[in-house]
Amino acid sequence: RQGIGEPSVYHAVVVIFLEFFAWGLLTTPMLTVLHQTFPQHTFLMNGLIHGVKGLLSFLSAPLIGALSDVWGRKSFLLLTVFFTCAPIPLMKISPWWYFAVISMSGVFAVTFSVIFAYVADITQEHERSTAYGLVSATFAASLVTSPAIGAYLSQAYGDTLVVVLASGVALLDIGFILLAVPESLPEEMRPVSWGAPISWEQADPFASLRKVGQDSTVLLICITVFLSYLPEAGQYSSFFLYLRQVIGFSSETVAAFIGVVGILSILAQTIVLGILMRSIGNKNTILLGLGFQILQLAWYGFGSQPWMMWAAGAVAAMSSITFPAISAMVSRNADPDQQGVVQGMITGIRGLCNGLGPALYGFVFYLFHVELNEMAEVETLGKAPKPNMANPTDESSIIPGPPFLFGACSVLLSLLVALFIPEHNLVLRSGSHKKHSNGAQTHSPQAGGSDGKEPLLEDSSV
Repeated sequence: RQGIGEPSVYHAVVVIFLEFFAWGLLTTPMLTVLHQTFPQHTFLMNGLIHGVKGLLSFLSAPLIGALSDVWGRKSFLLLTVFFTCAPIPLMKISPWWYFAVISMSGVFAVTFSVIFAYVADITQEHERSTAYGLVSATFAASLVTSPAIGAYLSQAYGDTLVVVLASGVALLDIGFILLAVPESLPEEMRPVSWGAPISWEQADPFASLRKVGQDSTVLLICITVFLSYLPEAGQYSSFFLYLRQVIGFSSETVAAFIGVVGILSILAQTIVLGILMRSIGNKNTILLGLGFQILQLAWYGFGSQPWMMWAAGAVAAMSSITFPAISAMVSRNADPDQQGVVQGMITGIRGLCNGLGPALYGFVFYLFHVELNEMAEVETLGKAPKPNMANPTDESSIIPGPPFLFGACSVLLSLLVALFIPEHNLVLRSGSHKKHSNGAQTHSPQAGGSDGKEPLLEDSSV
């Protein structure tokens, strides 16, 4: 067996940590390069770049998962990490090529899907939840620490050093996979022949979406996920840029903001979530999380001062309990052989949002003329106010962040839909087996084989 020792969760943890640590280091340089490359329509171009990447990931994730079932996990770990990290050195070589390759890298930017399949190969079912939690915590830890380190090095030594360091970390990750990570999928678990046919239905990204209408409860859950995750995906792609160049945060303050909100989110998803689930129940926890998300987005939308962003960030940490609570509701109420079906649907919805959300946010920023043309002057003068609020009659003086208010309205609709989700006797229980025997039941073997989909939902429930 190639690699060091037997395959373990710790191999997966190291791969995830190094990949996202490398990208976290680039938080500060990337904001600068983005504005320098697209000075006129920064938010619009940022949204389009992340939108193309997200949509390509949504389309390719099922296929890569199916191929990894045939050829093993290690080769696809190597492939996904290599192409995900390939744009990093281009940041200083050619910014235009950097953003172009980022967009196209979405085809392979599905490392998490392969990592979760790797973990599923080597853990028992009762161990899997803890293993996913460890991987998730490692991902959060890498993003909590690396932006602050990157911001410090960028200020002290320049962006070039940060890009070189990030490239070195990415190469270390690739080398670790090549030399240290053993294959997790035993030969006897793969198809007999290397040329065995692939289930194209399993590799179809729209297959799970077509199943949504088969049950009213699944439909309600998927609509809730779509309406609440769409603004979250858009916010993630543009919010740090918004803080840096519109609100007036320094690169060090952005890094500190990421760290503080990340730590609070980890606490919310572990300690606070457990208390809420025991005290007010599963469905009420979902509703509470959606309520926090509405407050957070509205505060971002109307907030014009740095302290408002910090306060809203604390609320954002509490809103992170929504998806773990939805995950727990599905996993507790669905039969074991049916969980992959429902989880695959929800994961497909989230993948779709990862493409649509950033593009939507960029387009709304563009419609409301939130641009950054005077950023350099503001930085030179050391001023914090937003450049486009110099004129009191500007609409942005009333609504500084229009996309966040659009997001708040979307989550409000999600909350109204979630009110109708039954907390008990959810979909695919034994009592409703006959109802689904011709629908979801026929797909359960494929759902079990699509390990890359299942853990994404279960990971949030830890």
